Amino acid sequence: MQALAVLVVFPVLIGIASQLAFHDVRRAACAATLAAALVVATCLAASDPGGSWTWLATFLVLPLPIAFALAAVVLCYGRSRVRHKHHR
Repeated sequence: MQALAVLVVFPVLIGIASQLAFHDVRRAACAATLAAALVVATCLAASDPGGSWTWLATFLVLPLPIAFALAAVVLCYGRSRVRHKHHR
């Protein structure tokens, strides 16, 4: 359950928060990428006190949370920019 939270839930929340903080998609994507990488690396280092989790393994799993964070940014950006046609 902890792995699901670290690899999926936290990055999605980070992506949503960065889109709300920065209304520009480029800045939000950069912030979400950096924040997701930092949060995942911090959570993995904190949850492994024995030191068996290496930084190489962290870099190997980073694309998944970064993808979830960027997907959340893009989805939030697309939903906030949707223009509805007004029928006369």
